[in-house]
Amino acid sequence: MLLIGTAAVAQQTHAQYEPSNVLGAGQRLLAQFASDWDVVKTFFPMNGKPIVTKGICKQYMIQDGKFLQSDFTFFNSDGTKSTGTGISGFDPKTNRFTTVWFDSRQTTMSIRQSDGTFDGKNIILWTTPLDTEHPGRKTVARAHLEEDGRLLLHRHSMIGDKGEERMMIEFRMTRK
Repeated sequence: MLLIGTAAVAQQTHAQYEPSNVLGAGQRLLAQFASDWDVVKTFFPMNGKPIVTKGICKQYMIQDGKFLQSDFTFFNSDGTKSTGTGISGFDPKTNRFTTVWFDSRQTTMSIRQSDGTFDGKNIILWTTPLDTEHPGRKTVARAHLEEDGRLLLHRHSMIGDKGEERMMIEFRMTRK
């Protein structure tokens, strides 16, 4: 009996400490991204022609519809594959999106966060350095749906010292 009573108090305390929140406009937009997609990734190097890689992506809502998980597979020109996973969430209290990305090419993770402005259609994410002493390059990523939801467009740009943007990667995702 004591153990059951202790568990109930601990649950009650956790619920008080960290209350559940309701889904917001960001989750409604992320849910529209849930689907199977054909992907064309274009990398724009500093010099030379763009490099195009085809792939696929399965996106689905997890954790009771609170987060979007994106599982990518890219088919490289040399016959190998690479994979990547993204987790995207939205906090209705702060009106901010946060994404985490990791892939099979590196042992690092990338985190981006919006600035708290959200128009209901466009997700704009800024680099969020994990190592504040060595923040690395500044980037911005923008995502939105086009063609009545049949096309999901992600564009990632580098931000120069004077604030100028240069597109580095574009993901053009077509709903299957």
